Amino acid sequence: MKAAMTRRQQGAALLTAMLIVTLVASLAAAMVWRQYRAVQIEAADRARSQAGWVLVGALDWARLILREDARDRSRGEVDDLGEVWAVPLAEARLSTFLAADRNQGVSDDGPEAFLSGRIDDAQARYNLANVIEPREPSVQEQAVLGRLAEAAGVSRAGVERWVGQLRAARHASPDADDAPLRPRTLEQLAWFGVDADTRSRLEPWLTLLPTPTPVNLNTAPKEVIAAVIEGMDLSTAERLVRARRSKPFRSLEDAKLQLPEPLKPALADPRVSVKTDYFIVTGRLRLDERVMEQRSLVRRRAQDVEVLRRERVSSLAEAESTKRAPLLAP
Repeated sequence: MKAAMTRRQQGAALLTAMLIVTLVASLAAAMVWRQYRAVQIEAADRARSQAGWVLVGALDWARLILREDARDRSRGEVDDLGEVWAVPLAEARLSTFLAADRNQGVSDDGPEAFLSGRIDDAQARYNLANVIEPREPSVQEQAVLGRLAEAAGVSRAGVERWVGQLRAARHASPDADDAPLRPRTLEQLAWFGVDADTRSRLEPWLTLLPTPTPVNLNTAPKEVIAAVIEGMDLSTAERLVRARRSKPFRSLEDAKLQLPEPLKPALADPRVSVKTDYFIVTGRLRLDERVMEQRSLVRRRAQDVEVLRRERVSSLAEAESTKRAPLLAP
């Protein structure tokens, strides 16, 4: 009996030892996991902070380009796709900018970082503010929007419905308890029930800027030009686009030379121009498998370039390459 009791005690002691070992191992694994997660979070925060500063630097670079373009008015107060600001920055390894001399022991052990960017003319699209800013709907502006809706293959009645909601939101008192949200981008039109397909169809030709703006004939696609100038068809708009490629319009009088006589009076309309005040600056940083993109709306007044808003988007490189749509149509 004594031997049996001894065996039971030994078994209990062994079971207790095994439980203690299991508990210690679980606690050690949890500590290692928490430490690993803390390191990963710190590294992600550091990478995000560094990427943010790089993109801010890219934005400042773009602002400098636009400021220098404003200073150099040798070709007049004109903005066209042949200027320096319209040349995109192809993706380049960031270390090529940071390393002055690779032969002097520059470390290459860090993660691969690639920077790219571009400046787009925001006035190459039709501005929804032209429709919603006046308290009373403009028949001419609504007709322009209707022509764009037809060209994009979306419901004209549906566009008129959410444009009415957008106008109500713009003119509602912000202090009211039931004041609707005021979208500032096309993506935010989803607040009014505008589906993603409709937004993607209209995105190449529409924008939403803080104030009404004319369309720049030197940068706008033919669909926008045909919609803005009443009575113009796509073939005539295409003729304007081909003409500006060889020689950008220095004034609206230059553009009139490319139009038939019945359409020439339409270019006296303030809704068209050959210069731009609003630009969209896009900076894109690819760091390993992560991609961070910053889109900024800037306004140029003389030689001052003011940042009005910034938006950052972070995504996986593979997913970003498959679903990211171009910001502006060529």
